[in-house]
Amino acid sequence: MKILIVENEIYLAQSISSKLTQMGHSCEMAVSVKDGIKDESFDAVLLSTNISGQNFYPIIEHYKNSIIILMVSYVSNDTVTAPLKAGANDYILKPFMIEELVRKLEHLQDYIQYKKENVTYKNYINHLLKKSIDTKLDENSEFPILLKVSSQKMADSIVFEYINKNKLSFSFISLEDKDALMQIQKINSDELIYLTDFQNLKRSEKSKVLPIIQRRRVILSTTDMHEDLEGLESLEIKNEENGFEAGDGELLSIENYVKYVILKYQSKFPDTELSKKLGISRKSLWEKRKKYGISKKR
Repeated sequence: MKILIVENEIYLAQSISSKLTQMGHSCEMAVSVKDGIKDESFDAVLLSTNISGQNFYPIIEHYKNSIIILMVSYVSNDTVTAPLKAGANDYILKPFMIEELVRKLEHLQDYIQYKKENVTYKNYINHLLKKSIDTKLDENSEFPILLKVSSQKMADSIVFEYINKNKLSFSFISLEDKDALMQIQKINSDELIYLTDFQNLKRSEKSKVLPIIQRRRVILSTTDMHEDLEGLESLEIKNEENGFEAGDGELLSIENYVKYVILKYQSKFPDTELSKKLGISRKSLWEKRKKYGISKKR
């Protein structure tokens, strides 16, 4: 990291600079606020609040995009509270171990990076799922709940809109993950969980999911509109286009398309005609029903 040390106690500044340099950091020193205002950027600024008779707030303002750690001899409104409100990130009491200072620097660097990434991902998701869908999913909904939708993207839009509206934190798990059930069990019982890809599980695998999510705050999504689970409240949202396109240009995979056609048209066509339309044999049609856990509608 490139670090600026603003400290009028020269020996202290030199000691800090020497130790940080040995650890691989690049350091510059300034003994006054005036000297500390430089036409260059720094990853971090170590600012002493004990610079006699000098207003150090211009340093905080000038380096507002840098990590700023206050070096203080005692904690008070003037040395800590007010500077933190002005934009400083943290403080450390003199005397201090250099390892503690480095720990704070690395922690703040990681925090700022994660915060930027979080904002970026959130903006991207909001853009991707910008289509607003009016549903009955709200703070009064009883969990667990089965969300039946015609496309995964539609389910994502509904859930993320609900989460943003109610300012909730949540965990996301795809049930296609090999350790999905173990992931669910490790999450606190009062935390909201969003589960996807239920429609891709075999019937035996589905039966293992239900006992685990009972009495938990779970939103379970499926693109199988015929799915009905005993003991779970269900919310059905259909795509207005009502076609085999997942919505907003997102096409279904071949597997999901075949499953969609079987579910939608098996009550309208006999197996001979349905298998012919799919380009498969009646035996293959039977095998696919078994694979997807689809019971034939009569």
